[in-house]
Amino acid sequence: MKVVIVDDEPAMLLAMKRLLSTMDDVELVGSFQKAAEALDFVRANDVELAFLDIKIAGDDGLKLAHSLRSLRAKLDIVFTTSHSEYAIQAFDVYPLDYMVKPVTRKRLAQTITQAASRQDASSHPTGDLSSNRLVVRGLGCFEVSSRQEGTVRWISKKSMELFAYLLINHGRSTSKTRILEDIFSEMPLKNAETYLRTAAYQLRKVLSPHGLKEVVISAQEQYRIDLNQADVDFIQFEQQAKALYEINESNAATAIELEKQFTGDLFDDKSFEWAAVERERLAIIYDSLAKRLASWLLDQKRYREAAQITRRIVARNEFEDESNLLLLKILVAMGDRQSISGYYEHYTQLLFDELGLQPSEEFLQIYKIYQ
Repeated sequence: MKVVIVDDEPAMLLAMKRLLSTMDDVELVGSFQKAAEALDFVRANDVELAFLDIKIAGDDGLKLAHSLRSLRAKLDIVFTTSHSEYAIQAFDVYPLDYMVKPVTRKRLAQTITQAASRQDASSHPTGDLSSNRLVVRGLGCFEVSSRQEGTVRWISKKSMELFAYLLINHGRSTSKTRILEDIFSEMPLKNAETYLRTAAYQLRKVLSPHGLKEVVISAQEQYRIDLNQADVDFIQFEQQAKALYEINESNAATAIELEKQFTGDLFDDKSFEWAAVERERLAIIYDSLAKRLASWLLDQKRYREAAQITRRIVARNEFEDESNLLLLKILVAMGDRQSISGYYEHYTQLLFDELGLQPSEEFLQIYKIYQ
């Protein structure tokens, strides 16, 4: 995989170079401290993955990401930055990942694996190769079934966890070493290796009645899931959300239906620690989509729909200023004085009781103007 780095901090460039040099199948083809230099290089060379800082000296990393994508539509973008407050804006560009410095080798390896998986999938697009397929629900729960046999009944918790773990790698092979570190780290190595083999065997055994035991593929101490035979809701959600960069009249109905499909966070009823990064990433993608959709509905004076969606966003993070400000704007547009007053009192009291804070100045100004 051909990779470039863009960061105005020499120390960060050096650190990333060293980390990437330890990654298999990664070729660092360029490192730059200025956006213009990176653009010129990508314009003339084949690049598959770019690591960008949000703030690059006097340049805007978000604007650079848009420019790079305009040059190479399939280029994956990863933001590596100290500025976590830009996460929502960053995901409007639809990057592969967003990593807050300092970046660890383990975290970087996860991102590289994900990038390779996406590119492999785009080279070998999935199709309906058979009438019987696995149907995976991972948003708000974890349920697996097939059209032939119904719900998959797991033999053990570890075999279920292994299947979920392989799914978030999007069909990309994962090494035995990584799986042992992430799923079986509490065990001695020899025991962990035995448990992994047992879990893989149990996984194939429960999928066998469904005619899908070959979905689990292992070779040369690597494991993966064949996504050609599976419909996975969180993978489909991400793909469709990224196609809805700008909400308009032609795609609004699709966006409304897609927003409803996000019924909860990834594997929400399971305590999989290794899923935390992917869970957060998908949540940011959902929040970005939902906010763009609610803002568009507000502009179209479809206030009740906008309010309904924004209330769901706020329920996910009661303290997030941007979504609360959006909800206030919608309530003001609706002219519902009772709802505005009740909401204002609830939010200001919640902020003060829990965080000892006052709402933002913009929030207060909007409320005062309405009053």
